[in-house]
Amino acid sequence: MHKNLIFILFILISSSKFFSQTIVSRSNDKVIIAHRGASGYLPEHTMESKAMAYAMHPDFIEQDLVLSKDDIPIVIHDIYLGDITDVAQRFPNRSRIDNRFYVIDFTYNELKQLNVLERFNPKTKEAVFSNRFPYGKSHFNLHSLQDEIELIQGLNKSTGNDIGIYPEIKNPKFHRENGKDISKIVLSILSDYGYMTKSDNCILQCFDAPELKRIRIDLKSELFLVQLIGWKLEEGQLENYRNYADGIGPSIKHLILGFDEDKNVIFSDLVKNAHDLNLKVHAFTFRADQLGGIPSFEKLLELGFYGADVDGIFTDFPDKAVSFLARTK
Repeated sequence: MHKNLIFILFILISSSKFFSQTIVSRSNDKVIIAHRGASGYLPEHTMESKAMAYAMHPDFIEQDLVLSKDDIPIVIHDIYLGDITDVAQRFPNRSRIDNRFYVIDFTYNELKQLNVLERFNPKTKEAVFSNRFPYGKSHFNLHSLQDEIELIQGLNKSTGNDIGIYPEIKNPKFHRENGKDISKIVLSILSDYGYMTKSDNCILQCFDAPELKRIRIDLKSELFLVQLIGWKLEEGQLENYRNYADGIGPSIKHLILGFDEDKNVIFSDLVKNAHDLNLKVHAFTFRADQLGGIPSFEKLLELGFYGADVDGIFTDFPDKAVSFLARTK
């Protein structure tokens, strides 16, 4: 199917009776973030994936951000291109000494020439999730932060919804080593589109704690900030995060520690401790095709939302999460 037809199809879905009823019937203080769009159904971080996600009525849609050679924030999960695009075929001589292709080495116009694929292993050429959108089929492209904001804000205007954005600053240390200040560039663009304070429908996240603190203090951002956590927390770290962040983003593994001898789930005390410090908790990543020993996606959602008591989740399947909350409010 031609990509424009896919795009039009999902835009039409956004006004369908099913999704309208879903959003109206949902009344819950829990937050759903479309992780890389509707990435369980279409290649991650494509405009088609974002349009489909919008149609599913999450609270936010996520944008991972990496700079191009000409300082355009590109919506892509990694600083590398080799595991989601055909860059090795189109620009075979543009890899670095480590044989990897970097977003930062290509201009925006060059990046737009690439075909985006379902995430795959560059060595085996096999899809990471074999039951998702067929690897190598159809045509998808990379796009900029500005492109995506204009899509989401445009749909908010035309549909009357108010879905937010949830950008992530990716690897700021790498960008600095390559002479670029990604945080300044992203904050400037967000400001241009009206995202400046906690009352605006934008949450900014980053794994790099010193950088997120810099965003709050040195760059004087008043946005809602979330400190992502990809490591084991040291004693006192939550208290430090409270000094500049409004929330934390732990993985499921930080919340669900395993099972006892009776096969009951063992939860950590991270959410309680965060709530005691008035920090929101948005956990990643809830996938219907990666359950980690939990018998069903419904059960995983139940454990996350009501067992661990998180305030929100990142999910590749926003429709399933929205439907779940609509039934369990």
